[in-house]
Amino acid sequence: MNINIKYTNLDSTPAIEQYTIEKVESLERFIRNLNERAVPQVQVEISRTTKHHQKGDIYHVECNLELPGKLLRAETENWNVRLGIDEVRDELQRELKKYGERFRPQDSRGQKELRKLRGK
Repeated sequence: MNINIKYTNLDSTPAIEQYTIEKVESLERFIRNLNERAVPQVQVEISRTTKHHQKGDIYHVECNLELPGKLLRAETENWNVRLGIDEVRDELQRELKKYGERFRPQDSRGQKELRKLRGK
């Protein structure tokens, strides 16, 4: 997974960068089951919406996840950068689960064969 982090109106710190990488890499377990050949591209943008406000939703976090045949996107505004990153990760996780349902067999016979292959 290739992760690109962009900061706008905000200084990058190693703590925020490490936290962002940890949270985005946690999505890899959902992606690994979908397609092993393609390397997903992730663009994360963390920005401060204003330079002079101190209260309210001043941080904007946006994440684009490029998969084969699909672009998943999540964005949020929050008063805390870390909470914004968590919200974006949760939204992408929901979208990845929905995207992954396309590749699962839907009929009962397909489910039975799949269970046999897994040994359950």
